[in-house]
Amino acid sequence: MADTPKASAAKIAHSLQDLQRIRKQLEQDRTEAAAREKARQEAEQRARDAHRLFESAVGPVHRMRSPGTVDHAPPLPPPIPVQHQLDEQRVLRESISDDFDVSSLLETDEALSFRRPGVGQDVTRRLRKGEWTLQAQLDLHGLRTDEAREALGQFLRDAQKQGKRCVRVVHGKGLGSPGKNPVLKGRVHSWLVQKNEVLAFVQARGDEGGAGALVVLLRSARKMPQPRP
Repeated sequence: MADTPKASAAKIAHSLQDLQRIRKQLEQDRTEAAAREKARQEAEQRARDAHRLFESAVGPVHRMRSPGTVDHAPPLPPPIPVQHQLDEQRVLRESISDDFDVSSLLETDEALSFRRPGVGQDVTRRLRKGEWTLQAQLDLHGLRTDEAREALGQFLRDAQKQGKRCVRVVHGKGLGSPGKNPVLKGRVHSWLVQKNEVLAFVQARGDEGGAGALVVLLRSARKMPQPRP
């Protein structure tokens, strides 16, 4: 059945309203798209402006060259010469004997003294007078016999390496020993005679330790020391 004129007019009006809504929506979409595009362009322009401002403030920028260096692992610490230390300790122990009889080698004219063959009597006389400056001292008080023996050997070796010529060794008078027998004193005499570094020794003067100490003259590979003025 055909539509009446009134129904046809209503359909046309409804269609026009739909077209208006569609046109309005399209206009809104175009407006929003234009706004987004404008915002994008403005953001890009701000970025370009900021880049130009940075370039003008900093100036020309160039890529840094590679330094050409290589990072290496830190060097290892030098090894501890344990075997060498053990060998030196063994030499010290073997080079000094407690059984060496030194009594026949000591001079006991004015006071106990020793001089190696070839060393003149004037050397011991000058040692007694203190004509050589004491350059180092070793005090053996409180040490056991084995400790004192090794300490003395090390002291003499170090002193000679350092170029020292006149040293003092304090062994004590033995007043605190059982029976007040100066055991360490006799051992020190024997040890010193056995050490090739020792040229001579004398009992110290009273103000330098007296019977509780010895003044020792060490060998030099270069020349004999000169007495101090």
